[in-house]
Amino acid sequence: MAGYGPRRIVCLTAETTEIAFRLGCHERVVGVSGYAVRPPEARKKPHVAAFQTAHVGRILALEPDLVLGFSDLQADIVRELVRRGAQVLVTNQRTLDETYTAIAMIAGALGEAEAGERLIVDLRSELESVFAANSGLTRSPRVYFEEWDEPFISGIAWVGEIIERCGGEDIFAGRRGAAATDRVIAPEDVIAADPELIVASWCGKKANLARIASRPGWAEIAAVRAGRIHEIKAPDILQPGPSLGLAPTPRCRRSSAAAARSALVPSLGNVCGWPAQLHTYMCMCKVISCQDLSLPEPETGRPWSGSPAAPLPRP
Repeated sequence: MAGYGPRRIVCLTAETTEIAFRLGCHERVVGVSGYAVRPPEARKKPHVAAFQTAHVGRILALEPDLVLGFSDLQADIVRELVRRGAQVLVTNQRTLDETYTAIAMIAGALGEAEAGERLIVDLRSELESVFAANSGLTRSPRVYFEEWDEPFISGIAWVGEIIERCGGEDIFAGRRGAAATDRVIAPEDVIAADPELIVASWCGKKANLARIASRPGWAEIAAVRAGRIHEIKAPDILQPGPSLGLAPTPRCRRSSAAAARSALVPSLGNVCGWPAQLHTYMCMCKVISCQDLSLPEPETGRPWSGSPAAPLPRP
């Protein structure tokens, strides 16, 4: 650990918590967000914030040298902390490149610049290896990613980048860069765009895939007709930090069925005419199941069972 930098750190979000721990600063972290789940030992730290709310008094009682936050949505919390004398660093990354920059900024503030460089290299390498694994395919399915359902919100920048780098077409790419309140989508807009794949990730709650499929007028959407409605858990995709590079492979190795499924990924595009790179990222993240591809289950040779709209179980 470096010989300088803050000694008592409070992290207001899951992203900043994970970054601080990955930089080797776990002993210096004295408070975290209640949404922090990675690494598991972070959950043992005192919880001082949700996302748009925080216990300012509890934070100040921890006597932090530095408070780390993320997003313009925490502006009110930050204002109060600064007004009461706290040192605060807030990042507001919206793209993958901005995520790398945010990691570098936090690492510098914590006196761990070299560890930050290594983390950025690792994260970039993890993502690029997934993106490059099945490059060259020309078919680009229309993808609707829903980050909230009341109202519908879509067009989050880093997710759109991932969709495109995996070979898909983000149907609301034009909304990128805007605040969440400016990315509200009308149900009719989704129907008109006719996505071939729907992926939901509702921050703070489980996505209701059956309810998505039963929305008025959505029965004619290509993704609904084909049963291609899936969920990515929010911590895996909605936190712009190291979790974006958690792909898949380490967790899949703990389930032989999942590992066999991942081994099928390179051939999926040829079997079903569907872009293999989307299956690479999303199947490995437990999102795209093989049941709707009429492929045999690797371990039994039988077709996949269950509802086509059901997400893969997490090991």
